[in-house]
Amino acid sequence: MASGFLKFSVLVQKYRTPLLLTGCGGVFAANIFYHVFPDNTYKKLYQAWSKGEPAVLSDKLENVFQQVLKDSAVGSPGQYSAFAAYGFHPVGAGIPWLPAGAQIGIPANFNSTPEDASGITNRTILINGREVEWDSEVGAALRNALVLSLDAQKFAMAREVTRLDCGGPLLQAAVAPACLAGAWIYSVGLKQIFGLLAGSLILRAGVNVVALGLGAVSYFLASDAVNQWLEYRSDKQAARVSRNYAKGGVEFYEKILSRNKTLRFLMGPKGEEMYAPSGNLFPANLLSLKHAPYTARRDGLLSLLKEEKA
Repeated sequence: MASGFLKFSVLVQKYRTPLLLTGCGGVFAANIFYHVFPDNTYKKLYQAWSKGEPAVLSDKLENVFQQVLKDSAVGSPGQYSAFAAYGFHPVGAGIPWLPAGAQIGIPANFNSTPEDASGITNRTILINGREVEWDSEVGAALRNALVLSLDAQKFAMAREVTRLDCGGPLLQAAVAPACLAGAWIYSVGLKQIFGLLAGSLILRAGVNVVALGLGAVSYFLASDAVNQWLEYRSDKQAARVSRNYAKGGVEFYEKILSRNKTLRFLMGPKGEEMYAPSGNLFPANLLSLKHAPYTARRDGLLSLLKEEKA
Protein backbone atom coordinates (compact mmCIF):
# COMPACT_ATOMS: atom_id res chain seq x y z
CA MET A 1 0.00 0.00 0.00
CA ALA A 2 2.73 2.42 1.07
CA SER A 3 4.83 1.38 -1.91
CA GLY A 4 1.95 2.07 -4.30
CA PHE A 5 1.32 5.48 -2.75
CA LEU A 6 5.03 6.30 -3.04
CA LYS A 7 5.05 5.37 -6.72
CA PHE A 8 1.98 7.51 -7.28
CA SER A 9 3.62 10.46 -5.51
CA VAL A 10 6.76 10.11 -7.62
CA LEU A 11 4.63 9.98 -10.79
CA VAL A 12 2.70 13.10 -9.78
CA GLN A 13 5.93 14.90 -8.92
CA LYS A 14 7.46 13.97 -12.27
CA TYR A 15 4.49 15.12 -14.37
CA ARG A 16 3.17 17.84 -12.09
CA THR A 17 3.22 20.60 -14.72
CA PRO A 18 1.26 18.67 -17.40
CA LEU A 19 -1.14 17.44 -14.70
CA LEU A 20 -1.64 20.97 -13.42
CA LEU A 21 -2.31 22.34 -16.91
CA THR A 22 -4.71 19.47 -17.65
CA GLY A 23 -6.51 19.99 -14.36
CA CYS A 24 -6.86 23.73 -14.85
CA GLY A 25 -8.03 23.23 -18.43
CA GLY A 26 -10.55 20.61 -17.38
CA VAL A 27 -12.00 22.77 -14.60
CA PHE A 28 -12.28 25.76 -16.94
CA ALA A 29 -13.97 23.65 -19.63
CA ALA A 30 -16.47 22.25 -17.11
CA ASN A 31 -17.38 25.74 -15.90
CA ILE A 32 -17.71 27.28 -19.37
CA PHE A 33 -19.42 24.35 -21.10
CA TYR A 34 -23.03 25.48 -20.69
CA HIS A 35 -22.11 28.97 -21.87
CA VAL A 36 -20.61 27.55 -25.06
CA PHE A 37 -23.77 25.54 -25.81
CA PRO A 38 -26.57 27.54 -24.11
CA ASP A 39 -29.29 26.16 -26.41
CA ASN A 40 -28.72 22.58 -25.31
CA THR A 41 -27.98 23.27 -21.64
CA TYR A 42 -29.08 26.52 -20.04
CA LYS A 43 -32.16 27.09 -22.15
CA LYS A 44 -33.49 23.58 -21.51
CA LEU A 45 -32.91 24.03 -17.79
CA TYR A 46 -34.78 27.35 -17.49
CA GLN A 47 -37.36 26.90 -20.25
CA ALA A 48 -40.92 27.61 -19.07
CA TRP A 49 -43.59 25.08 -19.98
CA SER A 50 -47.32 25.44 -20.55
CA LYS A 51 -49.72 22.51 -20.96
CA GLY A 52 -46.89 20.10 -21.65
CA GLU A 53 -45.28 22.29 -24.32
CA PRO A 54 -42.40 24.82 -24.17
CA ALA A 55 -43.89 28.25 -23.53
CA VAL A 56 -43.44 30.77 -26.35
CA LEU A 57 -42.18 34.26 -25.63
CA SER A 58 -44.90 36.83 -26.35
CA ASP A 59 -44.48 39.29 -29.22
CA LYS A 60 -44.65 42.11 -26.69
CA LEU A 61 -41.64 40.86 -24.71
CA GLU A 62 -39.72 40.02 -27.90
CA ASN A 63 -40.18 43.62 -29.05
CA VAL A 64 -39.06 44.97 -25.67
CA PHE A 65 -36.01 42.71 -25.78
CA GLN A 66 -35.04 43.94 -29.25
CA GLN A 67 -35.40 47.53 -28.04
CA VAL A 68 -33.10 46.76 -25.11
CA LEU A 69 -30.46 45.37 -27.47
CA LYS A 70 -30.73 48.52 -29.57
CA ASP A 71 -30.53 50.83 -26.55
CA SER A 72 -27.58 48.91 -25.09
CA ALA A 73 -25.64 49.24 -28.38
CA VAL A 74 -24.23 45.71 -28.20
CA GLY A 75 -21.76 44.76 -30.89
CA SER A 76 -23.68 41.80 -32.34
CA PRO A 77 -27.39 42.03 -31.48
CA GLY A 78 -28.14 39.10 -33.78
CA GLN A 79 -26.16 36.85 -31.42
CA TYR A 80 -28.71 37.35 -28.64
CA SER A 81 -31.93 35.35 -28.41
CA ALA A 82 -34.72 35.46 -25.85
CA PHE A 83 -36.97 32.66 -24.60
CA ALA A 84 -39.77 32.24 -22.07
CA ALA A 85 -38.26 31.24 -18.73
CA TYR A 86 -39.69 30.25 -15.39
CA GLY A 87 -38.98 32.32 -12.30
CA PHE A 88 -39.53 36.00 -11.63
CA HIS A 89 -36.58 37.84 -13.19
CA PRO A 90 -34.43 37.42 -16.33
CA VAL A 91 -31.53 34.98 -16.48
CA GLY A 92 -28.85 34.67 -19.12
CA ALA A 93 -26.02 32.47 -20.39
CA GLY A 94 -23.73 32.28 -23.38
CA ILE A 95 -20.84 34.08 -25.00
CA PRO A 96 -22.08 36.48 -27.71
CA TRP A 97 -19.06 36.19 -29.99
CA LEU A 98 -19.23 32.37 -30.20
CA PRO A 99 -21.41 30.65 -32.83
CA ALA A 100 -24.14 29.61 -30.37
CA GLY A 101 -24.47 33.20 -29.13
CA ALA A 102 -26.26 34.11 -25.90
CA GLN A 103 -29.66 33.22 -24.49
CA ILE A 104 -31.72 35.48 -22.22
CA GLY A 105 -34.65 33.94 -20.36
CA ILE A 106 -37.57 36.30 -19.67
CA PRO A 107 -40.23 35.28 -17.11
CA ALA A 108 -43.99 35.29 -17.68
CA ASN A 109 -44.70 37.95 -15.06
CA PHE A 110 -43.07 40.49 -17.41
CA ASN A 111 -46.25 40.21 -19.49
CA SER A 112 -48.25 41.64 -16.60
CA THR A 113 -49.22 45.27 -16.04
CA PRO A 114 -50.94 46.99 -13.09
CA GLU A 115 -54.15 46.87 -15.12
CA ASP A 116 -53.76 43.23 -16.21
CA ALA A 117 -51.86 40.86 -13.90
CA SER A 118 -52.95 37.71 -15.75
CA GLY A 119 -49.32 36.71 -16.34
CA ILE A 120 -49.09 36.25 -12.57
CA THR A 121 -52.55 35.37 -11.33
CA ASN A 122 -53.05 32.60 -13.89
CA ARG A 123 -50.12 30.74 -12.32
CA THR A 124 -50.39 28.41 -9.34
CA ILE A 125 -47.70 29.07 -6.75
CA LEU A 126 -47.38 26.70 -3.80
CA ILE A 127 -45.62 27.85 -0.64
CA ASN A 128 -45.25 25.34 2.18
CA GLY A 129 -47.69 23.13 0.30
CA ARG A 130 -50.41 25.79 0.20
CA GLU A 131 -51.57 27.67 -2.88
CA VAL A 132 -51.13 31.44 -2.79
CA GLU A 133 -54.50 33.18 -2.86
CA TRP A 134 -53.99 36.20 -5.08
CA ASP A 135 -57.10 37.95 -3.74
CA SER A 136 -55.86 37.87 -0.14
CA GLU A 137 -53.93 40.76 1.39
CA VAL A 138 -50.59 38.94 1.33
CA GLY A 139 -51.33 37.55 -2.14
CA ALA A 140 -52.02 41.06 -3.43
CA ALA A 141 -48.72 42.23 -1.90
CA LEU A 142 -46.84 39.46 -3.70
CA ARG A 143 -48.67 40.20 -6.96
CA ASN A 144 -47.81 43.90 -6.75
CA ALA A 145 -44.16 43.04 -6.09
CA LEU A 146 -44.07 40.95 -9.28
CA VAL A 147 -45.57 43.60 -11.57
CA LEU A 148 -42.87 45.80 -13.10
CA SER A 149 -43.03 48.95 -15.17
CA LEU A 150 -41.62 48.92 -18.70
CA ASP A 151 -38.46 50.75 -17.57
CA ALA A 152 -37.86 48.22 -14.79
CA GLN A 153 -38.30 45.36 -17.26
CA LYS A 154 -35.85 46.97 -19.66
CA PHE A 155 -33.27 47.43 -16.90
CA ALA A 156 -33.62 43.80 -15.80
CA MET A 157 -33.01 42.58 -19.36
CA ALA A 158 -30.20 45.07 -19.96
CA ARG A 159 -28.20 43.99 -16.92
CA GLU A 160 -28.12 40.41 -18.24
CA VAL A 161 -27.16 41.61 -21.72
CA THR A 162 -24.30 43.77 -20.40
CA ARG A 163 -23.04 40.97 -18.14
CA LEU A 164 -22.74 38.60 -21.09
CA ASP A 165 -21.47 41.27 -23.47
CA CYS A 166 -18.44 42.03 -21.25
CA GLY A 167 -17.43 38.36 -21.12
CA GLY A 168 -18.67 37.77 -17.57
CA PRO A 169 -18.97 33.97 -18.01
CA LEU A 170 -15.31 33.73 -19.04
CA LEU A 171 -14.19 35.67 -15.98
CA GLN A 172 -16.32 33.52 -13.67
CA ALA A 173 -15.07 30.31 -15.26
CA ALA A 174 -11.44 31.41 -14.84
CA VAL A 175 -11.68 31.66 -11.04
CA ALA A 176 -11.56 27.91 -10.31
CA PRO A 177 -8.48 27.10 -12.48
CA ALA A 178 -6.70 30.18 -11.11
CA CYS A 179 -7.29 28.97 -7.55
CA LEU A 180 -6.20 25.45 -8.49
CA ALA A 181 -2.95 26.88 -9.81
CA GLY A 182 -2.75 28.96 -6.65
CA ALA A 183 -3.01 25.83 -4.51
CA TRP A 184 -0.01 24.40 -6.38
CA ILE A 185 1.92 27.64 -5.77
CA TYR A 186 0.97 27.51 -2.08
CA SER A 187 2.26 23.92 -1.91
CA VAL A 188 5.62 24.69 -3.56
CA GLY A 189 6.06 27.88 -1.56
CA LEU A 190 5.35 26.26 1.81
CA LYS A 191 7.70 23.38 1.03
CA GLN A 192 10.47 25.81 0.12
CA ILE A 193 9.89 27.91 3.23
CA PHE A 194 10.04 24.90 5.56
CA GLY A 195 12.70 23.00 3.56
CA LEU A 196 10.44 20.05 2.77
CA LEU A 197 11.09 19.66 -0.97
CA ALA A 198 13.23 16.61 -0.23
CA GLY A 199 11.82 15.90 3.24
CA SER A 200 9.44 13.37 4.73
CA LEU A 201 6.66 12.14 2.46
CA ILE A 202 4.15 12.46 5.31
CA LEU A 203 5.10 16.08 5.98
CA ARG A 204 4.90 16.93 2.29
CA ALA A 205 1.46 15.29 2.12
CA GLY A 206 0.41 17.41 5.09
CA VAL A 207 1.61 20.54 3.33
CA ASN A 208 -0.36 19.53 0.23
CA VAL A 209 -3.54 19.21 2.35
CA VAL A 210 -2.94 22.67 3.82
CA ALA A 211 -2.34 24.09 0.33
CA LEU A 212 -5.56 22.55 -0.96
CA GLY A 213 -7.41 24.06 1.99
CA LEU A 214 -5.96 27.49 1.22
CA GLY A 215 -6.90 27.03 -2.43
CA ALA A 216 -10.49 26.14 -1.49
CA VAL A 217 -10.83 29.21 0.76
CA SER A 218 -9.33 31.35 -1.99
CA TYR A 219 -11.87 29.95 -4.44
CA PHE A 220 -14.87 30.80 -2.25
CA LEU A 221 -13.62 34.33 -1.59
CA ALA A 222 -12.50 35.03 -5.16
CA SER A 223 -15.63 33.54 -6.73
CA ASP A 224 -17.89 35.69 -4.56
CA ALA A 225 -15.77 38.80 -5.22
CA VAL A 226 -15.90 38.26 -9.00
CA ASN A 227 -19.67 37.61 -8.95
CA GLN A 228 -20.34 40.74 -6.94
CA TRP A 229 -18.04 42.87 -9.11
CA LEU A 230 -19.86 41.67 -12.23
CA GLU A 231 -23.25 42.38 -10.65
CA TYR A 232 -22.32 45.94 -9.68
CA ARG A 233 -20.73 46.54 -13.08
CA SER A 234 -23.76 45.17 -14.95
CA ASP A 235 -26.07 47.37 -12.90
CA LYS A 236 -24.05 50.50 -13.68
CA GLN A 237 -23.74 49.68 -17.36
CA ALA A 238 -27.48 49.06 -17.67
CA ALA A 239 -28.31 52.21 -15.68
CA ARG A 240 -26.08 54.34 -17.91
CA VAL A 241 -28.15 53.48 -20.97
CA SER A 242 -30.52 56.26 -19.94
CA ARG A 243 -31.96 57.92 -16.87
CA ASN A 244 -35.18 55.96 -17.35
CA TYR A 245 -33.21 52.70 -17.20
CA ALA A 246 -31.59 53.85 -13.95
CA LYS A 247 -34.98 54.70 -12.43
CA GLY A 248 -36.24 51.33 -13.64
CA GLY A 249 -33.32 49.67 -11.87
CA VAL A 250 -34.23 51.31 -8.57
CA GLU A 251 -37.81 50.09 -8.99
CA PHE A 252 -36.61 46.60 -9.95
CA TYR A 253 -34.62 46.17 -6.74
CA GLU A 254 -37.35 47.75 -4.63
CA LYS A 255 -39.77 45.18 -6.03
CA ILE A 256 -37.33 42.31 -5.34
CA LEU A 257 -36.96 43.47 -1.73
CA SER A 258 -40.74 43.76 -1.38
CA ARG A 259 -41.22 40.29 -2.88
CA ASN A 260 -38.66 38.75 -0.52
CA LYS A 261 -40.27 40.37 2.52
CA THR A 262 -43.61 38.88 1.49
CA LEU A 263 -42.05 35.47 0.89
CA ARG A 264 -40.37 35.68 4.28
CA PHE A 265 -43.80 36.02 5.86
CA LEU A 266 -45.46 33.34 3.71
CA MET A 267 -42.70 30.77 4.20
CA GLY A 268 -42.63 31.07 7.99
CA PRO A 269 -39.48 29.80 9.78
CA LYS A 270 -37.88 28.71 6.50
CA GLY A 271 -38.43 32.18 5.08
CA GLU A 272 -36.82 33.75 8.13
CA GLU A 273 -33.77 31.57 7.54
CA MET A 274 -33.58 32.52 3.86
CA TYR A 275 -34.49 36.23 3.84
CA ALA A 276 -33.43 39.09 6.10
CA PRO A 277 -36.11 41.53 7.38
CA SER A 278 -34.80 44.02 4.79
CA GLY A 279 -35.49 41.58 1.94
CA ASN A 280 -31.86 40.68 1.31
CA LEU A 281 -30.78 37.06 1.04
CA PHE A 282 -28.96 35.57 4.00
CA PRO A 283 -25.57 34.07 2.96
CA ALA A 284 -25.40 30.29 2.72
CA ASN A 285 -22.41 30.26 5.10
CA LEU A 286 -19.75 32.56 6.56
CA LEU A 287 -17.42 32.02 3.59
CA SER A 288 -20.03 32.52 0.89
CA LEU A 289 -21.74 35.77 -0.08
CA LYS A 290 -22.24 34.95 -3.75
CA HIS A 291 -24.58 37.85 -4.58
CA ALA A 292 -24.33 41.51 -3.70
CA PRO A 293 -27.06 42.66 -1.28
CA TYR A 294 -30.11 44.00 -3.12
CA THR A 295 -30.18 47.05 -0.86
CA ALA A 296 -26.59 47.88 -1.86
CA ARG A 297 -27.40 47.46 -5.56
CA ARG A 298 -30.44 49.72 -5.22
CA ASP A 299 -28.46 52.32 -3.27
CA GLY A 300 -25.73 52.23 -5.91
CA LEU A 301 -28.27 53.15 -8.58
CA LEU A 302 -29.73 55.91 -6.39
CA SER A 303 -26.23 57.36 -5.99
CA LEU A 304 -25.75 57.21 -9.76
CA LEU A 305 -29.00 59.13 -10.29
CA LYS A 306 -27.93 61.77 -7.77
CA GLU A 307 -24.55 62.16 -9.50
CA GLU A 308 -26.22 62.62 -12.89
CA LYS A 309 -28.65 65.14 -11.43
CA ALA A 310 -25.83 67.13 -9.84
